[in-house]
Amino acid sequence: MSFKKYYKKTFIFIGVAILLYPLIITMYEVLTTEKHSVVFLENYHPSVSIGVFTTYIILFIFMVGLGFYWLFKQISATLTLKKEQQKMEVLHLQSQVNPHFFFNMLNNLYGLVAKDSQKAQALILKLSDMMRYSIYDGQKSSVTIAEEVAYLKNYIELHKMRYHKEINVKFNTNIYDENVEIVPLLFINLLENAFKHGVENLYDNAFVAIDLTTNKNEIIFTVENNFDPESISETKGIGLKNLKRRLELIYPKKHSLSFKSMDEIYTSQLTLQLS
Repeated sequence: MSFKKYYKKTFIFIGVAILLYPLIITMYEVLTTEKHSVVFLENYHPSVSIGVFTTYIILFIFMVGLGFYWLFKQISATLTLKKEQQKMEVLHLQSQVNPHFFFNMLNNLYGLVAKDSQKAQALILKLSDMMRYSIYDGQKSSVTIAEEVAYLKNYIELHKMRYHKEINVKFNTNIYDENVEIVPLLFINLLENAFKHGVENLYDNAFVAIDLTTNKNEIIFTVENNFDPESISETKGIGLKNLKRRLELIYPKKHSLSFKSMDEIYTSQLTLQLS
């Protein structure tokens, strides 16, 4: 017999014993008195009134306690289910990060293997590191900010090797504590958009400026890139929707996400509150 079943049976036995105890005592007092007759039933012996009253009080307390126990179990089960559903949704959203980037890189590698095998090998190694991080570390509930920075730097290096043009990329970091833990793959969507909507559509003078600043209370991640106004698409991808939903689930009321476009320069900024 499992502990849970044993606990339930014990609980029921004790409850029944508590309910029957005053009734048994009362009946004993009634049966041992000299007036256990019709006359007694008409006059109601005091012990009967006290016993019945006590029984109802205990029954009431028992039922209220049982009701609160049932309500607690229901609320606990509901919260657990909701938490598990949110966890599964977060994992599903994380698994959607960057799939088309990897497909694009593999396509580039296919053409590069025959032309420049040495460069293709370097790309494969970096791509392998990124995929390993996305598949394994990306499924964790948290990673250190140092690990996330390394992932972003690998992404940048891959793009520099991929394009056949000069790209001015600056990555400034001012990190208070490299061991601070955050949810993985939160920044990559903003960086990816800077390359996708900026660098890819510019033939020259393309730049991306990234700044990651942290302190005891918050993390601020900012990305700036120039873009071609004529190549901007009105269609919104799922990347930002994915990011916004993850932030709502993981950092409710502890984040801010803003976007600004001015003089052909696009700026996105994500702030996370750590406390």
